[in-house]
This record gives sequence, C-alpha cells and structure tokens, in this order.
Amino acid sequence: MGTELNGISVAFVVSNEGIEEAELLRPWEHVQAEGGAPKLVAIEPGEVELMRHLDQAGRFPVDLVTRDARASDFDALVLPGGVANADRLRSDGPAVALVKEMFRAGRPAAVICHAPWVLVEADLVRGRTLTSWPSLRTDILNAGGTWVDAEVQVCASGPNTLVTSRKPDDLDAFNAKLTDVLRAARGSAAA
Repeated sequence: MGTELNGISVAFVVSNEGIEEAELLRPWEHVQAEGGAPKLVAIEPGEVELMRHLDQAGRFPVDLVTRDARASDFDALVLPGGVANADRLRSDGPAVALVKEMFRAGRPAAVICHAPWVLVEADLVRGRTLTSWPSLRTDILNAGGTWVDAEVQVCASGPNTLVTSRKPDDLDAFNAKLTDVLRAARGSAAA
C-alpha cells in the first residue's frame, strides 16, 4: 500500500445507475491503494448499479447522498463516466451544486468519458481545455471549452486543476495524473 494520498478525502459523485464499472472501481482502488479515502456520493441512498458498457456488472454501496454533501468535506472530486450515469447526474440539482461548490473551492477534479456533461451543465468548461468521450466534443465546444483528443488532459486555467480522460482504456494515465495533481494540491495547501 502506498502513501502518496494519505489523508486525502475524495468524493466520487455518481447517479445510482449506469456507472461505467472500470471508471468507478479502478480510480477508487487506486486512491485507496495510495492511502486516500474515497467516499461514494450518489443521488439516492443504498447502492449504485455498475455497468460494463451495456451489461449489468454489480452494485456498490453509497456513503452519502448529494443533497447532504459539502465541498468542505472533501479534498478532491472524481466524476466517473457511463452514459446513463452522466445524463442522470447532470439533472440532479444537488449534484450539480456540489460540483460547482467544489470547483469554486479550488478542489482538484478528475472527470472521465461522458462525465464532462455534468461540467457542461454546471457551466464549468468555459475557457478550459479538456478531453472526453468523442461524442461530447460539440457539447464542450458549445459550452465555451476547448476539446482535445488525448489520453489524459490536465487543465489548470481555472479555479481548480482539472484532469480529464476519454475512456476506460485511458485509466492508467488518468490515475497517474490524479495522483500527481492530488499530491501537488496537498503540497501547496501545506505551504
């Protein structure tokens, strides 16, 4: 077990269905393996449904609901993808408000696949450079962002550092950049 993220609390914010399994579990396990404390924040209590593309893949327990979560409770934010997950999440007022609050508070965010839809809904991509699943390109451009086709993109030209990736195949690079960004944020907070 690593210690790169000791003491860092990370909110994984999702809806209760349609979450791409790898995009939740691999970053979650990575944060845990580095000593961080991941918490699952969902729209409703109970469990969330994970998917492997279009196939059901299991369930995962919820720690906190979006209406009760506050940015001050967390050091960072991860938004896993999945089409149904991102589409439902962007329709949840408390989830969108939490994401906005975390960005305003300067919390680092890591967002993958279809999850940038939540950032578009929250008007958080204007002036930022990010990547995503390719079908979100037009949404990001129309919301004032710059879209790039890259395995991982880090953008610090905003209130926080934003890490984005396109798909599950990018998770190794996504997790590595997430660790780098969280370690740097911890270092700057201690200074």
